[in-house]
Amino acid sequence: MFGMLNPVSAVTSQLPGGGDGGDEGDKEKEEEAERERLEAIREAEDRRKEKHRKLEEEREGMRQGIRDKYNIKKKEEFVPEEPAMPDNPLMRKKKTPEELAAEAEAEDQDEFTKLKNTIETQINEVKQQIEEKVSTATDEKFHILSGGKCVLQ
Repeated sequence: MFGMLNPVSAVTSQLPGGGDGGDEGDKEKEEEAERERLEAIREAEDRRKEKHRKLEEEREGMRQGIRDKYNIKKKEEFVPEEPAMPDNPLMRKKKTPEELAAEAEAEDQDEFTKLKNTIETQINEVKQQIEEKVSTATDEKFHILSGGKCVLQ
């Protein structure tokens, strides 16, 4: 009886967060719009960098012409390459769960390998100590013949 006409439902369906659940479609549209916006920003930045690179090449050509004309030697400067990663951490490519798992496994493997190597070196040291003690003890009590036979002294 009360469900027939509910004037409040007409208003709540138009409010954000209220209504029948059309939020999933809205969220997907917003995420897609955000991705497109970020892609557009990245493309604009790439175009700007390309433009400035071309202008710098033209300027360098003019500078080289002047150097050649007046026999000026160019100062050699070491300019490190810029990393491909963007400066803005929000613009970086996110790692997939598989990539994160692979990195964690590599770190664990590195720790395991370090531990394994440490244990192996300790075992080798103990082995050498035992061999030295055995060789000194056998040299004192036994005389080893060239045929591999031992004679008690």
